[in-house]
Amino acid sequence: MNTNISVKVKNVKVESGEGLLQELWRRFRRNKLAMLGLIMTVTIILAAVSAGVIAPYDPIKQLIWTEGAAAKLASPSLTHPMGTDLYGRDIFSRVLYGARISLQIGIFATLVALLIGVPLGALAGYKGGICDDLISWLVNVVFAFPFILFVLAVVSIFQNPSLYLVFVAIGLIDWVFICRVTRGQFISLRSREFVEAAHALGLPTWRIIFRHILPNVIAPIIIQATLGMGGIITLEAGLAYLGFGAQPPTPSWGLMISEGQQYIAQGKWWWSFFPGVAIMYTVLAFNFLGDGLRDALDVRQKR
Repeated sequence: MNTNISVKVKNVKVESGEGLLQELWRRFRRNKLAMLGLIMTVTIILAAVSAGVIAPYDPIKQLIWTEGAAAKLASPSLTHPMGTDLYGRDIFSRVLYGARISLQIGIFATLVALLIGVPLGALAGYKGGICDDLISWLVNVVFAFPFILFVLAVVSIFQNPSLYLVFVAIGLIDWVFICRVTRGQFISLRSREFVEAAHALGLPTWRIIFRHILPNVIAPIIIQATLGMGGIITLEAGLAYLGFGAQPPTPSWGLMISEGQQYIAQGKWWWSFFPGVAIMYTVLAFNFLGDGLRDALDVRQKR
């Protein structure tokens, strides 16, 4: 008899979980900009993953050795849809491979930010008191310092910084956004009935945080991380533009804009234009997607 009851309870949980996911998906797809952001994000990921198949040329191969001097700064054509740069490299191929670098830095820098911001935010929001004051003070200090200067200071310490150093440096400043969201959620949940019940049962602090509070905070954290991806990609492009990100001949969007800017006045606009469009497209994709997730997960929205 007890076995049958437990089975029924499990079935109810599964059905309610499926119903919740279906409701979230219904809310999400009702938002046209959210669906557009999802489609745009998928196309970026597919382009990055299949760049080796889609790209018609090697992104660092200088075509002047095979196609002659005519390959230098060639305007967009059927052979080169986005033209070529001063070294005869196909810009379309470099833009595709540049998506890999931007997504890698966006994802890994976000992971670094999550590893720092979530524990600190949880600790500040749950413990409160002097612990909250110290962490909040640290967050305010990082916020007060210009982000780009902080990253430049970290990156400039090393000669020829690798991409790993770049995403770690970006993650070291982006964690404050995650920390603030996590802290606010923990403050609002630590006095709820289910947390008080866990305290009354004598459960250890780590279990209350990770088993009872953190699962209810995951959704806002995911939304903040998604919205932050666009800013991270823009920041990486800015670093590459200043010469502190990816180094030549790496196909980085920011680096390509920096290399081609001096030729815009000469009418050679394509070298900087197409990487700039790629950055704008990617940032819009993650912003639309993040806004859509926020609206779908907002319980105050009408069904």
